[in-house]
Amino acid sequence: MNDLSAMELPKTGIWLNAAPSTLQDYRGRPLVMAFVNAASVWCSQRLAEIAQWQARNPGRLQLLVIHVPRFDFEREPQPALKLLRRHGVSAPAILDAQWEIWRKFNVEAWPTLLLIDAQGQERERIVGSATDLERALNGLCEGLMRPLDVEGETREINAEPILPLRFPAGLVATDERLYVADTGHHRILECSHNGRVLRQFGVGTADMVNGSAAEAAFNRPQGMALVRDVLYVADTGNHALRRINLVSGQVDTLCGTGRAGDPVEGVLSQPWDSQLNHPMDVVVADNQVHIAMAGDNHIWSYDLGSRALRWRAGAGANEIRDGSGHLAAFAQPCGLVAVQQVLYVCDALGSAIRSVQLRGDLVQTLVGKSVWEFGCEDGERTQARMQYPLALALGAESPLLWIADAGNGSLRTLRLGGGVLSTVDLPRRLHGPGALALAAGVVWIAETDAHAVLRFDPATGELSDVPIDG
Repeated sequence: MNDLSAMELPKTGIWLNAAPSTLQDYRGRPLVMAFVNAASVWCSQRLAEIAQWQARNPGRLQLLVIHVPRFDFEREPQPALKLLRRHGVSAPAILDAQWEIWRKFNVEAWPTLLLIDAQGQERERIVGSATDLERALNGLCEGLMRPLDVEGETREINAEPILPLRFPAGLVATDERLYVADTGHHRILECSHNGRVLRQFGVGTADMVNGSAAEAAFNRPQGMALVRDVLYVADTGNHALRRINLVSGQVDTLCGTGRAGDPVEGVLSQPWDSQLNHPMDVVVADNQVHIAMAGDNHIWSYDLGSRALRWRAGAGANEIRDGSGHLAAFAQPCGLVAVQQVLYVCDALGSAIRSVQLRGDLVQTLVGKSVWEFGCEDGERTQARMQYPLALALGAESPLLWIADAGNGSLRTLRLGGGVLSTVDLPRRLHGPGALALAAGVVWIAETDAHAVLRFDPATGELSDVPIDG
């Protein structure tokens, strides 16, 4: 047991959403110091698990989040805070831009949780995600005589504005319709191109419920894919693959239990026969729903005919490694498009664009080098660099791959075949673009951190807001 009672936070830390305080201010009640990188879904999942425990045990535990940046853009307070809030984090958070708090407390990996008792003693240190967190938190709070009045909890400052959308992170567009995953409001919107909301799927609170459009519930839905009258949804917060019948409005679940876990290969007699792990995007090809599974760094496929779940590619390690199927490695795959038996994958933590041959599952890297190499450079794909890209779009007849380069706040294009990466000339910088779609001759952009949807016309260079009225 380490005595942390005399230790304090370095003054270099930047408080993001709460008034500055000291570790002494937290004395008297158990505290979890969570060292995380907000761009990592492994870290966000750990924070979600703590928040769920706190909801079941109000007033018993304090949480202090220390965000330690991986990318350059995360060293700025506003983007760092936006990343945390995308995942629903509202606990007091500090930006450790120079890694000083990390070094002072001898942290070596993300995520690391320091479990500190009411007397300032470190009771346990949890690294990674293998430990039974429920047991550890119960043990830390065992014997606590009186929970803190929840009304006395630290309140966030500089709250996000109340707008029709909240961190939208999924888009599908047709010649007449625009489907928006309103991620922070836990719903899917069907809109006209001018932003008028025609239908809402989901009640708007985080839950996992099947049923009609007015009864169903999602939890932080993100990527979507439309095939005829069916909209497939990566219901990220529920760790599930969902389906919306656009004719009847019915929502059902194809796979997932509502909790993160290791997927099970094989035919699923029931949707809950297999868990999923942080699905972030989906695309349909060859009657299969291909899933970018960010939580286990794999690409999975769900066969719509046989209901079989199959592990296609990725070894699980957080790396950029080419090869066949399970020998390859991804670094948080989060965006997908498919054309002509090729799956294109956006690797967020690798700042990379990958391809998967659907016949043979061969994985190759188009742009990107490793999980620690990133930047903002145009040119031949072997020299070009991106920073934390989150989404892709590809026209049916065009060899141009559109990329939402979130870390650089830009829209990029990669010419397939020729391999040249270019930055699109926009009137202004984008704020955390998290989803793209192509239709009606324009590029639709989910400007996630600005809670907005944009319309970009490549012919004129005009960038305009789509005023969602929902």
